[in-house]
Amino acid sequence: MTRLPPAKRGSPLSLEQHIARAIKQRRLSQRFKISDVARIAGLSPGMVSKVENAQVSTSLDTLSRLCDAIGLPISRLFSDYDMGRRGAQLVKAGEGMEVVRSGTEVGHSYQLLRYAQGPVKVYEPFLVTMDDASEEFPNFSHPGQEFLYLLEGELVYRHGERLYPMSAGDSLSFDGMVPHGPETLTRVPIRLLSVIHYEEGDGE
Repeated sequence: MTRLPPAKRGSPLSLEQHIARAIKQRRLSQRFKISDVARIAGLSPGMVSKVENAQVSTSLDTLSRLCDAIGLPISRLFSDYDMGRRGAQLVKAGEGMEVVRSGTEVGHSYQLLRYAQGPVKVYEPFLVTMDDASEEFPNFSHPGQEFLYLLEGELVYRHGERLYPMSAGDSLSFDGMVPHGPETLTRVPIRLLSVIHYEEGDGE
């Protein structure tokens, strides 16, 4: 049993602090007193109080008895802790990762706005800019569903055999496996947001 130093205000929760908060919240939701939990778990009220106040690093056996007493699955306790530590991903303006796609020329760029964390991609958002009205584009084809939102400019977008004129504020959604891509850049510069959502197994 190790006594822990007090947490610094505003710092991320340690595992002990996460456990303390989760156990206390669960106990209060069940309307148990500390003495009730201590009796059911076979622990002293002082020990339960120290765990709830993150004053000790408790053994797995003690933690398991506490969780059983308040009806909290111990596996959920640790999975919730891992989830809470996953940070958000901020990409500042102009700092997206430049991505080169086959067949595109100078004046056409893709900035990846989210860098996948882990082996499976769920979605990929791109900021696409095009400023050469004479550029010719290949047809793209890829797994997943794609969503386009035109931020600036005008263009005609091809999906399969159909053409879709788009102005700023227009959006287009389609199956990424069907050949697609810009057909004509009507008014440049063009900026559009492209989000590709992968079905299970597509983004591996």
